[in-house]
Amino acid sequence: MPEIRPYRPADREAVARICLLTAAGGGDATGVYSDDTLMPEVYALPYVEYAPELAFVVADADRVLGYVIAVADTAAFIEWWKREWTPGFAARHPSAGSPTRHDPSFTEADLIAAGLDPERMRIAELADYPAHLHIDLLPELQGMGFGRRLIDALRGALAARGVAAVHLGMDAANTGARAFYDRLGFHELPSSTLNAPLLGIATS
Repeated sequence: MPEIRPYRPADREAVARICLLTAAGGGDATGVYSDDTLMPEVYALPYVEYAPELAFVVADADRVLGYVIAVADTAAFIEWWKREWTPGFAARHPSAGSPTRHDPSFTEADLIAAGLDPERMRIAELADYPAHLHIDLLPELQGMGFGRRLIDALRGALAARGVAAVHLGMDAANTGARAFYDRLGFHELPSSTLNAPLLGIATS
C-alpha cells in the first residue's frame, strides 16, 4: 500500500513528472507545450527547491504517486524566486517554442510569463493566508483518501511553524479538484474570481 512520507531529494523528478501528468485540468499535459519541463518549473520544482521540509509525497515501494508542496511565507518566497529562480528560468526558457496541435488557452507565452513573474503570487489576503500550496495525485490514487491525508500532514506542519492559514489558486476547469477542496472545508477568499478561484483554510 502507498504511504505518505516527507519529500526526499531523490523524489524531484517524480514530482516534476506528476505535475506534468496532472496539469491539464487534472489530466495529462504532456505535449501541450513545446517544452514539457515548463509546467514543473513554474508550479512544482521551485517549491521543493525552496521548502523541501514542507513537501510530502505518497509513494509505494516503486514510485511516487502524488504530492503536496507548499511555502510557509509566500512574500519571502516571492523575493527568493526573483533572486534565485528567475535568472535560471529565463536562461532555460528565453521565448515560447513552436505551437503544438493542442492550442491551450493558457499559452506557452503565458506560462513563461508566470515563471518570470512571482509577484502574481502576492494575493490581497496574504497577511491572513501567508502560506500557499499545490497538490497533485495521479488518477490511480484519487478517491482513496490520500489527498485529504496529504493536506492534513501539510496543515499540521504549517501549524507547528505558527502559520495560521494557507491558500491555493486553481484551474477553474478542474471541477473534480474544486469538489475535493470544498469537502475539506476550503472557502473562497474575497479576491477569488470565477475564472481564477482562490481558496483558503486555517491550518488548525
